[in-house]
Amino acid sequence: MASTPEILNASASAIQLALAPAFLLTGIAGMLAVMTGRLARIIDRGRALAEGEIDFSLIKPDSIAGELRALDRRRHYSSVAITASTISALLLCVVIAMLFVGVMIDAPLGSVVGALFAAAMLALIAGLAFFLREVHLAMQSIRIPDFKVE
Repeated sequence: MASTPEILNASASAIQLALAPAFLLTGIAGMLAVMTGRLARIIDRGRALAEGEIDFSLIKPDSIAGELRALDRRRHYSSVAITASTISALLLCVVIAMLFVGVMIDAPLGSVVGALFAAAMLALIAGLAFFLREVHLAMQSIRIPDFKVE
């Protein structure tokens, strides 16, 4: 059995190793807040259009259906981005737990931790890619009226 100073050193090392994934987890939480805020706005706009809460005299009738289709695509991409980012956060939590389990049971879990971290990064990349796609769709579907300066 390991002595108390060795256990403390191993625990301190595990805490140090867990700091980077914990900070990354904080960043993902911030991104999730932004993504869910955008999703809420997409849903609110879709409901307003579907329930007739918007002055339709300002919108061409044929553009309403197009806007609803664009909102549905944006909703889908936002949902996938949130799901992938959440999976990334969950995998990072497992990475942090595995770091401590490895210290507690004195098991070489480096390859498992590495694989989980790589999977978390792939999920985060997917989430950010879908978020970027949603942002691009939003920019394509924006309607800015022409103003005439007299």
